Amino acid sequence: MLDALFAASREGTGWEALRESTGTTVARAAIAGVRADRVGYAFALGYELALEALTGAPGASALCVTEAGGNHPRAIQTTLANGRVTGEKAWATLADRAAHLLVVAREGTAPDDRPILRVVRVRTDAPGVTIAPSTAAFVPEIAHARVSLVDVPGDVLPGDGYADYVKPFRTVEDIHVHAALAGYLIGVVRVHGLDRALIERLAVVVLALDGLGDPKARTTHLALAGAIATTRAIVTEIEAAWPPGDERDRWQRDRVILDVAGKARAERRARAWEP
Repeated sequence: MLDALFAASREGTGWEALRESTGTTVARAAIAGVRADRVGYAFALGYELALEALTGAPGASALCVTEAGGNHPRAIQTTLANGRVTGEKAWATLADRAAHLLVVAREGTAPDDRPILRVVRVRTDAPGVTIAPSTAAFVPEIAHARVSLVDVPGDVLPGDGYADYVKPFRTVEDIHVHAALAGYLIGVVRVHGLDRALIERLAVVVLALDGLGDPKARTTHLALAGAIATTRAIVTEIEAAWPPGDERDRWQRDRVILDVAGKARAERRARAWEP
């Protein structure tokens, strides 16, 4: 993996050209990050590879969880009946680029009144699917979308939709997008002639992320918190030396993405330290 990481170089702005097909999903995210000329592409490819790691299915997918009432299990009103999905998703990252949607849907209620949730894989071009993308003021390369599904057929993935997919994805996504971020920063250091010792430290971050295991384990959460903190410290050093130009301007516009879900990460870290 390290040989490929150190050999990777900028590939321009073509989305497809940034993908890497060999190695672990984390290594591929880091290599894609090196090739990207903007952090938005790096994060998007990290997100895609996180879903591949979670489901075992390669290809561009989008996880559809959040609804008008939020993403808590009881907020999910989208229904699954007879293998078909009907509902509205308020926020689905990269749904406009995906070949498949991974839709969290309710399949009845358990005896303790908890919703029974499943993940259903549906094609974006299936009849009954409507995708309305929109972009934010930062990272405009990553579109989010409102998704409408009306009696859409799909494949139900095994396991519990929340416990086996939604909850662990928060950790799996952090691992992959931060590997992609570390890769992107390696590219920044190279292109702008910054201190090469920064690359050495970023490579260690990628190795650490690639070695993380069970996303449900408290030790994974603690090690991940350390890797993220190390990356943030390196970001501060890079920003101090980064020369003016278009890429730095994009970074300043988009760096707020680093703080997205920060509160959830802090809570996850605190819980992991509990006895």
